[in-house]
Amino acid sequence: MTDFERALVNSFNQFFEDEEIEGIAHRKKQHRFSSQLCDVLVDSPHETFYLAIENKSVKVSSTNKLYFSQHFSQSEGGHQVERITDFVNRSGRKGYLAVELKRGRGRPRKAYMVPWEEVWRRFSNGEKGIHIDEFNGFPEVSRISGEYNFSENIVEMFT
Repeated sequence: MTDFERALVNSFNQFFEDEEIEGIAHRKKQHRFSSQLCDVLVDSPHETFYLAIENKSVKVSSTNKLYFSQHFSQSEGGHQVERITDFVNRSGRKGYLAVELKRGRGRPRKAYMVPWEEVWRRFSNGEKGIHIDEFNGFPEVSRISGEYNFSENIVEMFT
């Protein structure tokens, strides 16, 4: 599990505990030769928190886009965007792409939640990816003392 995945799982679980809401965020154990459908799954009897989240971290100094060809995988089962779209549609979960922008030494990281429908729309329209500057138009995951925190804007983010 990457640091970003762990941080999101911990943030969701802390939110559920603090707000006394039934729910759990987790990451399925990945086996060596099998692929996982999404990085983070959130289970809850509350429809708002029945989620599938794919995480991507991008170094802003290395690229100006999150590219579908470079940052997502391709396998016998198809392109990763297609596989996740199928999973989201079949499972009934709401899908999101969580993007962490690594902005370089001395600058705090930022993370944004992109609705999966937007990822699918761009991919299926033949776009190459999502420009780094465009993430500002999506909900930002708050950071408190260097840790991601959903408590401030989670309702607006997922409804």
